[in-house]
Amino acid sequence: MGYGGAHVARNATSAEKPETGSEEKVEKPDGRKRRWREHKIARREELVDGTLAAIRARGREIGMDEIASEIGISKTVLYRYFTDKNDLTNATMTRYVETTLAPRIYFAISGDLDEYHLTQAVIRAYVETVATDPEVYLYVMANNAGSNRDVVAESERMIAELLATVLGERLRLREMDSGGSVPWAFAIVGAVQLATHWWISNKSMSAEDLIDYLVMMTWGGIHGVASANGSPSKFKAQPHPLVDESSTSET
Repeated sequence: MGYGGAHVARNATSAEKPETGSEEKVEKPDGRKRRWREHKIARREELVDGTLAAIRARGREIGMDEIASEIGISKTVLYRYFTDKNDLTNATMTRYVETTLAPRIYFAISGDLDEYHLTQAVIRAYVETVATDPEVYLYVMANNAGSNRDVVAESERMIAELLATVLGERLRLREMDSGGSVPWAFAIVGAVQLATHWWISNKSMSAEDLIDYLVMMTWGGIHGVASANGSPSKFKAQPHPLVDESSTSET
């Protein structure tokens, strides 16, 4: 009986305190690794901001040596935080979209404006953002290939989807067909982006003239959609004169 009690006690003790060899190893967070990761993230952001400043100062054709020189570091330091030029370019493009381009477009879209002035505000925000930062924009577009293309495409998609939401809500509010809001939004974003890219490359007109032309074109499309209640079948059933003769006849 005594042996049995002692045996049970030993078993209980063993159950409560497993042998050292069978214990699960719980890894403690490595403070040094965490601090290095945090430092690397912060340092990358500093270097990306420095790269943006260098592009603005030296133009879109800038290379890694010039970027490093403008920031005041060696190229070796850049490669300590970025695997190659493509990595730095991708990070720079992402930073530009997230901190400059996208916020200005989102702010314009979120404005409490009627449809015409909302159209005008969004187009103005895009054109003026590009016009005030042309070298960065052209650097982004010049390197818009491979994985870098994904950064630009993602920003275009986010803006188009937000615009589609606004279009859909406003059409439904008027009990119109909102089924085309997504392709319309992507078409508007694509048209404005391509036209602005053409303009920034040759500047054959003023930014204000470009905005006026783009607003007129875009609003003409939106007005046409609304006049048919958003319905393709109703639109196709309507006559389509280039101009309304009654509006051009002499009074």
